[in-house]
Amino acid sequence: MAQDSLEDDPATPPRYLTTKEVAALLRVRERKVYDLAAAGDIPHRRITGKLLFPSAEILAWIEGGGVTASGERPAVLTGSHDPLLDWAVRESGSGLATLWNGSLDGLEAFADGRAALAGLHIPEETDWNVRTVAGRGVRGSVLISWAARARGLVLSEPVHKEVRCFSDLRGLRVAMRQPGAGAAALFENLLSKEGLAATDLVPSAELARTESDAAAAVAAGEADAALGIEAMARQFHLPFLPLVRERFDLLIDRRAYFTDRVQTLMVFARGDALKRKADAMGGYDLSGSGHVRWLSP
Repeated sequence: MAQDSLEDDPATPPRYLTTKEVAALLRVRERKVYDLAAAGDIPHRRITGKLLFPSAEILAWIEGGGVTASGERPAVLTGSHDPLLDWAVRESGSGLATLWNGSLDGLEAFADGRAALAGLHIPEETDWNVRTVAGRGVRGSVLISWAARARGLVLSEPVHKEVRCFSDLRGLRVAMRQPGAGAAALFENLLSKEGLAATDLVPSAELARTESDAAAAVAAGEADAALGIEAMARQFHLPFLPLVRERFDLLIDRRAYFTDRVQTLMVFARGDALKRKADAMGGYDLSGSGHVRWLSP
């Protein structure tokens, strides 16, 4: 008889635990587990409103006394693409490598120790990024404000007079962002709010993986519209319909924060050159830049 797979072995612990299972493991009431999760003090995920707890991270959290030790991270900035941040990394001479893979994938890479920084703009019910990062259970990290950005619809010249609100996208060609991008999550929220479905739109043939890709698709005539930022609409001389003011934050490992490469970027970010560049690009508000938005336990 063939040996059962690990997935079929009842002795193999599940990848995710329920609130009741975590309470039993910790020998506390379920209410305490909910409180720990709400405060971001225990690794967890929130899927369709339900709390799930990664068993491997829970065991590491327990064995580490509630703090997951972080080793030396690679000097990589991952997460969502921001044109001003992209420019600052190069102009400052920081030497940081960049991997623009979207907010949620970037958060996962950061949580796994594969990056020192992650750029995030994840929409939440009343804010951006904070609850999501706290819910991910990352330790030894700080969330710092990079900028507030004007986000809306980047439009082609032929349709911009017809599009006065998000629901006017019905039937138009739209440049779509990759799953896991903050812009994709916001787009889904806006679709739901306006009572639209993806089938009401004509999606672009290729996914736009950066803010510049999204605007470039419209400029090249490959799409009528894209959910983008004002700075890129200006760069490509395209009409722009503002919809929201979003927060773009940097999640930084606290040990990595004091390394030469990260400090080079942080010092440059406090200088006048960044402010001049932001003004020239348009759509940026740096008034809160550098403020701590969240600090891990």
